[in-house]
Amino acid sequence: SPLHPDHAVYTLFTSGSTGLPKGVTLPHAAVGNRLWWGLRELPISVGDRVMQKTPYTFDCSVPELFGPLMVGATMVILAEGGHTDPRQVYDEIVRSHTTMVHFVPSMLAVFLEVIGQQRVRALDRVRIVSMTGEALPPATAAQLHDSLPDALVYNLYGPTEAAVEITAERIEDAALPTVL
Repeated sequence: SPLHPDHAVYTLFTSGSTGLPKGVTLPHAAVGNRLWWGLRELPISVGDRVMQKTPYTFDCSVPELFGPLMVGATMVILAEGGHTDPRQVYDEIVRSHTTMVHFVPSMLAVFLEVIGQQRVRALDRVRIVSMTGEALPPATAAQLHDSLPDALVYNLYGPTEAAVEITAERIEDAALPTVL
């Protein structure tokens, strides 16, 4: 039968942070809307290399999985479990010349601490960094901006029920505290 925008595209289970975990089924239209919005705000194209490091059971993997496929960008698939190892993430960014990467803010803080500012600054091919899933501490945002000042940086957030994210803030120099 024909596919309609209101047909289910996937079902994911929530973390249960607001109660019991539950299955959430989203329609093609909602997920497509999020993906097309993301491609306008965080533009990638054929020459980009997007790291897919979020486990596919988490809704934040949706833009990592489908965004590159929608525009012909290359998907860099991190080895299973690699998302928990900052050194493995760093090594793969360097090896693959990744241009876009996503972090949970707490993992970004660990990544910045373990890898160190000098080595993060050398990741000059990374041009887009997005964060989602938790509150982004201002100090972490400032440290990232100081390390990759030319990167497009977005803080995103939203419940699974809303097709990944519903709020977005571009992190720019004027909004950042001074890094000591």
